[in-house]
Amino acid sequence: MSNSIRRRKIALIGAGQIGGTLALLCGQRNLGDVVLFDVVEGMPQGKALDLSHLAPVFGLDFKVTGTNNIADIAGADVCVVTSGLPRKPGMSRDDLVKTNAEIIKKVAAGIKEHAPGAFVIVITNPLDAMVHLMQKETGFPTSHVVGMAGVLDTARYQAFLAEELNVSVSSVSAFVLGGHGDDMVPVRSYTTCNGIPVGNLIKSERLDAIEKRVRGAGGEVVALLKTGSAFYSPAASAIQMVESYLFDQRRVLAAAASLKGEYGLKDLYIGVPVIIGKGGVEKVVEIELTESEKKALNESAGRVRELLAII
Repeated sequence: MSNSIRRRKIALIGAGQIGGTLALLCGQRNLGDVVLFDVVEGMPQGKALDLSHLAPVFGLDFKVTGTNNIADIAGADVCVVTSGLPRKPGMSRDDLVKTNAEIIKKVAAGIKEHAPGAFVIVITNPLDAMVHLMQKETGFPTSHVVGMAGVLDTARYQAFLAEELNVSVSSVSAFVLGGHGDDMVPVRSYTTCNGIPVGNLIKSERLDAIEKRVRGAGGEVVALLKTGSAFYSPAASAIQMVESYLFDQRRVLAAAASLKGEYGLKDLYIGVPVIIGKGGVEKVVEIELTESEKKALNESAGRVRELLAII
């Protein structure tokens, strides 16, 4: 039997809560072999060993390796980056910028050297600034460096709306654009319940309250957990992006992408609708926003630029 077919390799940079969940989901969804990298000795190895014992239970034929050596990501098809300090109660994403910028620079150097052909998904906060820095430090094409934010923010919007309407989450279609922070932009004009504009089903004042909760959802989780931040939903959101790339699904997803004039913005990463396929971020999809949505997106872009100025 020929062994010429190479298994896909997914490198998870950071073996914390998100990294461990990512590894589990990669195995469950048969995406390929996994390398868990972290600077903390023993942690990635321990999680990898635990996952290898889970594999026979579910019949998962994937190899998972834990390492403290960045060189072990060599040849990865995809790198998902979660390295950095997590948010703590009372801490904004902006507070993390300087510390996590130094971590991202080191990670970028490792990816550039050992996985130069990889599609890179950044989850580290503050997301929009960190993905911009990752692309700058690696020098990779902007099509191959993207930030996971919009998928998660949109999912939170969908979850809250489905709860409000008492319907299946699969009935709710939505977009949340802009920076991944307190000034993100839920795009109400493109949000529907099975094609029915959400504004026809929920009063404006109630939608305002739901959208405010969406903007603060990450902080709400942090406040409840007290010792960490969200990890199940960010991991699942990144997996959706990985699948769209590996399987050339060409899904339309909200993601932090490099803009070159779209939406009147350029030279920054910010959340917009994109098509992700085998070419990476193959297209930025421009949609017609209302005047208030345009204003909110520009204000969000301004906040991202402030973060970039810090780093």
